[in-house]
Amino acid sequence: MAGPRAAREGAAAGAPGVDPVREVMAEHRELCERAVDPLEIAAGLEAAGLGPAAAARCRHADLFSLAEELYARVPRRPPAPRDAGPPESRQWRGGGALRSAVLTALPVAVAAGLGGRWPALLPAAVPLVLLPAGAAGESPPARAAVGTADPAATAGFAAGSELGPQAAPWPAGAPPGVPPRRWRPAALGHGAGVAGLLLLPLAASGAGAPDGRVTAALMLAAALSAGSAEWAARWFRHVGRGHLRAAGTLAEFRARMRPVLPVAVALHLAVLAVLSFAALAVLTAVAPRPGPGHGGGLLHLAVERAEPAQLAAQGVLGLLLVLPALLAHCGRSGAAALGALAGAAAAALPPALGRSAAAAGLLGGAAVALAVLAYAWPALGRAGAHR
Repeated sequence: MAGPRAAREGAAAGAPGVDPVREVMAEHRELCERAVDPLEIAAGLEAAGLGPAAAARCRHADLFSLAEELYARVPRRPPAPRDAGPPESRQWRGGGALRSAVLTALPVAVAAGLGGRWPALLPAAVPLVLLPAGAAGESPPARAAVGTADPAATAGFAAGSELGPQAAPWPAGAPPGVPPRRWRPAALGHGAGVAGLLLLPLAASGAGAPDGRVTAALMLAAALSAGSAEWAARWFRHVGRGHLRAAGTLAEFRARMRPVLPVAVALHLAVLAVLSFAALAVLTAVAPRPGPGHGGGLLHLAVERAEPAQLAAQGVLGLLLVLPALLAHCGRSGAAALGALAGAAAAALPPALGRSAAAAGLLGGAAVALAVLAYAWPALGRAGAHR
């Protein structure tokens, strides 16, 4: 008994005197119009049940050859027009970065001023937990005109298989490309991870002790660098949307996006390094290290104030701040929450075992940062992360 696949392949042959390729083209016209390359057409035909027999009846050696003819004969058609996404201006990115820096640094400064004691961590952690959740629903001012096409949606490959299924309709008043405002558990988990990354080292080292002052200064600099992490994430998404409009194929888009992630991470780490050295310089000027001076300028004394392990752990902390922010802004909020929470757990475990906070950042945090980076590199390079 002939199955559905045989029936579809038989239909491809068509009646005598009828072009069998035209028959296949009529049946799968929408697939051919929305395809980004012949390989997508071949995959769609195979999923629809056509096989080598159907390609042979169309006078082709295989489905790939048939797909190339269909791709050449059917003109491309962009998706249906929709409201244009809101512009992501420099002022919008800068305002969000400044707000994140201030709202993150204030509770960390309060906790450090109270000596990093455990009772001071709970009230300081609440705003840190709620900040990413509130920013998840933030949207730039919408100046979209109804009936215009979304540039990202009308790109040549916007209907490609990499973008996944069509997104559900947006609620009234919500602009495309920006999630509706909700307090999602993933955003709360991301905030809890950030709170743990910044507050747990304070409690482990004791911000009131001489060595704890260095940790407090570094954590305050890291809290201020949350603004640069926010800016880097928004800039990365803005560049991705621009490449989404400009690239003609998925391969070209991936090639355009390949250097963007390292640049975003490097910019954030550079800002973190400047803030860290500035914080150590202020600490050295306000509270010099007791004992005879060692000579050298203020910058030299500031560098000597922190141990190399502490400076290396500060760089790892910077990665654990910016990578989850990048994932959250590109639709990977669950992965962002897991990465931040795993980093906080890695920072809490070594002090519980009697190791220093710097060892916590180097031993556990580096492993988590590498794991998050290994996930973020391919995930953030996909077109679906910038819709």
